[in-house]
Amino acid sequence: MKIGAHVRDDDPLAAVAEREAEVLQFFLSDPQGWKAPKPHPHGEAIKESPVEVFIHSPYLINVASMNNRIRIPSRKNVTQHANGAAEIGAKGLVVHGGHVGSAEDVEEGLVNWRKLFEREQEKGGFAVPILIENTAGGDNAMTRDLDTIARLWDKVGEFGAGFCFDTCHAYAAGWDLTEAVKKVKAITGRIDLVHLNNSRDEFGSTRDRHANVVGGDGTIDPEVLAAVAAEAGAPVIVETPAEGQAADIAYLRERVASA
Repeated sequence: MKIGAHVRDDDPLAAVAEREAEVLQFFLSDPQGWKAPKPHPHGEAIKESPVEVFIHSPYLINVASMNNRIRIPSRKNVTQHANGAAEIGAKGLVVHGGHVGSAEDVEEGLVNWRKLFEREQEKGGFAVPILIENTAGGDNAMTRDLDTIARLWDKVGEFGAGFCFDTCHAYAAGWDLTEAVKKVKAITGRIDLVHLNNSRDEFGSTRDRHANVVGGDGTIDPEVLAAVAAEAGAPVIVETPAEGQAADIAYLRERVASA
């Protein structure tokens, strides 16, 4: 199992070396913007590196939205970032599940996810796998609770959608982490990537505030997080405060190896 971190996007390989990481994740453009990614200045080196790469899409993307001004650029942005990810040899593009408005029907958001894949399938499919990530809060979210994730997979599973499992999000949403991997795999049949993050807030808080796996102010037992990583059997990314990432990786490598 490969273990690594979400790192700065200006020189990802240097950041990986500092952390002794085997896998990395970063943004290809401003995570709070809609701009298409430009060719990465270290793109060829990243592509030739033995380190596995995953790209995280911008936070503004909301494929589920009923608002045309959000949904339409979201669809375009997913395609642009998938293409950019493929150019540097990435294994997948992580996309948050998104949500619909408080007075809107969740089912319509799920249908919008299916339309994303249908439209791209007509053009030959995405350049890299799309890994849908579970989220921490929101009453009308697509991936906050397992029942809705099951409904989403009924819509997109046939297109080869992947799943990114975030432990902080799951804990904040009230999932029992000792049972979560089994339940997710029963629904999706897969976990392609794990975002192994501790949580600064208590169980069921619905707040998405990451803490280091060890040595920080996390409220999740690090042994529980290590067990999730071992059971999931997928590449692991820590999206934790940068100053503690090397220690997080070293702890997980030791614990998972001995599991």
